[in-house]
Amino acid sequence: QVQLVESGGGLVQAGGSLRLSCAASGIIFSINNMAWYRQAPGKQRELVALITTGGSTNYADSVKGRFTISRDNAENTVYLQMNSLKPEDTAVYYCNSKSVTRLRYEYWGQGTQVTVSS
Repeated sequence: QVQLVESGGGLVQAGGSLRLSCAASGIIFSINNMAWYRQAPGKQRELVALITTGGSTNYADSVKGRFTISRDNAENTVYLQMNSLKPEDTAVYYCNSKSVTRLRYEYWGQGTQVTVSS
């Protein structure tokens, strides 16, 4: 059974920091690109950050320079360090895995709420 379990969300003031974690089980973590998405009320889900199996990263323009994605293959965990948070970062943050095999298996976590107060 595949599980992606996010943690670390919460309420923080603007300018503050949070670190999200996503612990994966039931997948071969090292052959999965991992990503964080977010969805704010009334908006579509959007990609926030991606880290490939080789460690390359990609970020949404809105979070470049403030957020950092990283992965620990030994712990089957992906992280999102969020600094200088803004009220517009308020959303439910979802962990995503997508295998790089010929059959692209994709899974989602249940989401964790991040609320940034002004």
